[in-house]
Amino acid sequence: MLKKILNYRPDFLIVLIALGVVSAILIPVRGEAAHVANWVTTGAIALLFFLYGARLSPREALRGLMHWRLHLLIVVFTFVLFPLIGLALKPVSGLIGQPLYLGILFCTLVPSTVQSSVAFTSIAKGHVAASIVAASASSLLGVFFTPLLVMVLMSSGGGLQVDASTFLDIGLKLLLPFVVGQVLRNIPAVLRIAKSPATKKVDQISIGLVVYVSFSEGMVEGIWSSVSWWTVLGLVVGSCALVYAMLGVTSAVSRKLGFNYQDQVAIQFAGTKKSLASGLPMAAVMFGHGGLGMMILPLMIFHQVQLIICSIRASSYAQRYERDPENARTW
Repeated sequence: MLKKILNYRPDFLIVLIALGVVSAILIPVRGEAAHVANWVTTGAIALLFFLYGARLSPREALRGLMHWRLHLLIVVFTFVLFPLIGLALKPVSGLIGQPLYLGILFCTLVPSTVQSSVAFTSIAKGHVAASIVAASASSLLGVFFTPLLVMVLMSSGGGLQVDASTFLDIGLKLLLPFVVGQVLRNIPAVLRIAKSPATKKVDQISIGLVVYVSFSEGMVEGIWSSVSWWTVLGLVVGSCALVYAMLGVTSAVSRKLGFNYQDQVAIQFAGTKKSLASGLPMAAVMFGHGGLGMMILPLMIFHQVQLIICSIRASSYAQRYERDPENARTW
C-alpha cells in the first residue's frame, strides 16, 4: 500500500484543476486581464471543438445527431429530474435562509455544460459525437426552459430578456469550429494534427482554463467572503452528494434502457452537469445585481465539484476501457 502511495502520479487533469483553483485564490484574473483570459478560454474551447470535428468522420457525426433516445434522456435528467430535486430540497431553506435556497434551486434549473461534458466523454472513450449534439441541444433548450422554470418555480418578478445572442454564441464558439473541422479533416496534415497525442491535451487544458477564470470571477466579486465557512462547506458536501447521486442514477437508467458503454458515458457526463457559463449570464439578466452573489454561489460551487469528481470518473473509465473494452461499463 505504501509503495502504491509513493508511486502515485496524479492525473494531468486533476493537477490542472487544482492549479486553476489555487491560482485563482492567489492571483485572480481581473479587469482587462479578465477580458483577455475570457478570450483565451473561448479560443481554447473553439480549438477543442475544431479538433473534435477533425477527428470525427461525418458518418460518426451523423450517427450522433440521429441518436434521439440518448438526447431525450439527457433532457429529462437536466430539465425534469434536477428541478424536482431542487424542489425536494425546499425544507433546507429554514436552515440556510431563503436567498441561498433560491440559489440552490436556480442551480438545478440551468442547462448542462457543453465543453466539459464533451471533454470528459472523450477522455473516457465515450460517444463524443452524441455528446456534442446532446450538450449543445441542452444549452439551446436552456434558453427557453431555464427562464420558464424560473418563472414557474421561483416566482421571479421582472421581465426575462432572452434573445438570439445565446444561439449566436453557441453557433460561433462551438458548432462552427466543429463544422470547420469536419470540412478540413480531409486534408492529411489537419487530420494528423487532430489525432496526435499532443493535441489531445487540449481537452484538459480547456477545462483548467474554465476553472481558473470562473473561480477568479467569484474571488473578484467577493462572493467567498460574504458567507460563513460552514455554509460553503455545506454547499460543497451537498454538491458532492448530488453529483454522486446523479452519476448513479444516470448510469443505472442508461444501462437499464440498453445503451452501450459509449452512450452510457455520454449520458452520464451530459446528464449530471450544470453550466456556469450559461447560468451566470442568465442569472445576471433575470435577477439583476441585487443579491446576485448569493444566487450564483451554489452554482459556482457545484460547477467546481462536478469538474473534479467527473474528471476522476472519466480517468477511471478510460483505464477500465483500455484494460477490457468489451466489458467496459459505467458505474
